[in-house]
Amino acid sequence: MAGEELILLNFWPSMLGARVRIALKEKGLRYEEKEEDLPDKSLLLLKMNPVYQKVPVLIHNGKPVCESLIIVEYIDQVWSDRAPLLPSHPYARAQARFWADFIDKKFFEAATKIIWSKSKDSAEEGKKEMIETLKQLKGVLGDKPYFGEDVFGFLDVALIGYYMWFQTYETCADFSIEAECPKLMEWANRCLERAVCRLLLVIQTRSMICL
Repeated sequence: MAGEELILLNFWPSMLGARVRIALKEKGLRYEEKEEDLPDKSLLLLKMNPVYQKVPVLIHNGKPVCESLIIVEYIDQVWSDRAPLLPSHPYARAQARFWADFIDKKFFEAATKIIWSKSKDSAEEGKKEMIETLKQLKGVLGDKPYFGEDVFGFLDVALIGYYMWFQTYETCADFSIEAECPKLMEWANRCLERAVCRLLLVIQTRSMICL
């Protein structure tokens, strides 16, 4: 669409922001990205997301869309003629939304325990929860190349954003995602064969390792 203005308020280590960037790139959309300093949030962020005051926020022609999964779905609906992400069938679409929500609840909760817990017991609990969550997602993936059957889709976007944190989770909790769920790592590597994912995620992962 001519004359479209897209601005993404983001913080570069954010796996949630990464999924929005992937969706925008998959659609071939041009956008301006503004990096936020989360301890000192910009007036623009506070204005565009006064409720949660967090990133990512997509500003489309001056109007904000908040929460990463909602943003990805919004992008898919507005630019529905380009590289569809959500399945066309209502049931498959509902299932994709269910499992994307599952990722943001179960996987994110486990990751938070691993990264931020001050207790070894809590961190160990987070590791067990993450492994169990990954195994459940492995069952959803089955023998398909992507969660979206034969094409890279909504649920793939929802999970692959976490890839840049995989090594951090493994280091903090002393385990191997590949050893626990080799099929999921095969899926992740398949996603990284896509130029968009490789460009956005591999570089960010390397940057995080250097921190």
